[in-house]
Amino acid sequence: MNGVWQAMNSANWDLNDHAASAGQFYQLGAIGAVPPGQTVIEGGDIPYLPAALEQKKKNYLNRLTEDPEVKCYLPGIPRANYMPYPFQIVQSPKNILFAYEYASANRVVNMDKPTEAPVDSWMGWSNGKWEGDALVVEVKSMNGKAWLDRAGDFTTDNVVINERFTMTDADHINYEATITDNKVFSRPWKISMPLYRRVEKNAQLLIQVRGVRRRDALRPSAEALQLAAFEELPAVST
Repeated sequence: MNGVWQAMNSANWDLNDHAASAGQFYQLGAIGAVPPGQTVIEGGDIPYLPAALEQKKKNYLNRLTEDPEVKCYLPGIPRANYMPYPFQIVQSPKNILFAYEYASANRVVNMDKPTEAPVDSWMGWSNGKWEGDALVVEVKSMNGKAWLDRAGDFTTDNVVINERFTMTDADHINYEATITDNKVFSRPWKISMPLYRRVEKNAQLLIQVRGVRRRDALRPSAEALQLAAFEELPAVST
């Protein structure tokens, strides 16, 4: 799985089926438009509890100011994997690093004995294992502030994300994420999508310029501890 990958869909705008729209800045024309997209949700709509559905609607109405992406905050999981930016996977014998172009986000998947997060954080705490050729990752200890898309879909700090990365051939990964949060949803539900290897010459992550507040520069200690645990990164072939 070493290499640079990217989702090629509009799930970051809305996980559900959605038509093209002008967006909130219609004066920008196509630049600010929302692209159309097909759902990545398996089995129907997101199974919101009634109160949570009302909160989702409020989020949508206030998305221009309340979406964490607008504030350049870290994207959380699973959103980091389908934002319209590439990310890199680097495998080592003990751990797997996911480095994201957006906001310089990162996480380390612990492939040894499962460990517990010292604190909740934007990117959560990832423990992984191999099931055949599939990488299976359980993500816990999210801080409950990240959204799932620009349409206001959300989770809480109670969420557990179970991810599955399956190589279908050398240049494609089938990505699945099962989302469980009994504060928000009546049952677990799943999204799935292909991820595509960036095969152009010298594919790499670039530095994304973003607005930074002083407090944003202080990463939660969970991410810092995980990154510090990732040692002796091997060379990457794409």
